[in-house]
Amino acid sequence: MTGGGPGIMEAANRGAKEAGGRSIGCNIELPKEQSPNAYLDRWVTFKHFFVRKVMLVKYSYAFIAMPGGFGTLDEVTEAATLIQTGKIAGFPMVLVGVEFWKPFLDFMRNTLIKEGTIDPTDMDLLFVTDSAEEAAAHVRDIGLQRFGLTYEQRIRRLWFLGE
Repeated sequence: MTGGGPGIMEAANRGAKEAGGRSIGCNIELPKEQSPNAYLDRWVTFKHFFVRKVMLVKYSYAFIAMPGGFGTLDEVTEAATLIQTGKIAGFPMVLVGVEFWKPFLDFMRNTLIKEGTIDPTDMDLLFVTDSAEEAAAHVRDIGLQRFGLTYEQRIRRLWFLGE
């Protein structure tokens, strides 16, 4: 599940579809319209960002954030807050792009922790990497350990649904 647009979102949807998974997009109405990408099985277009974020959270087991702008920062901080406060339990949060995320992480360490607005252990909520393999392994391992997901369940589900 992605925002359903072009670029990295399209690449993620294409990867899901080519791997035999479902590819879902949560698009957003913007002044410069982005069209749903060609690799979506289903998509919904939202007027408001907060509704879109609810849907992205509701149907996810993990979050992977790539470098982005205000929208990405909004989604990352909201998801981290939901994880931190236990509103969503133990979701892995992966930030891809060590150099891109470094100033954000420095701000958290040097300002938020120093001012006591977050706990030093809150940094443990974030897994930062440049490696797609490490990101995928992190999400897979947590999915298997915390959520009881198995490869067998996926195979049985596909058989049951006739997919």
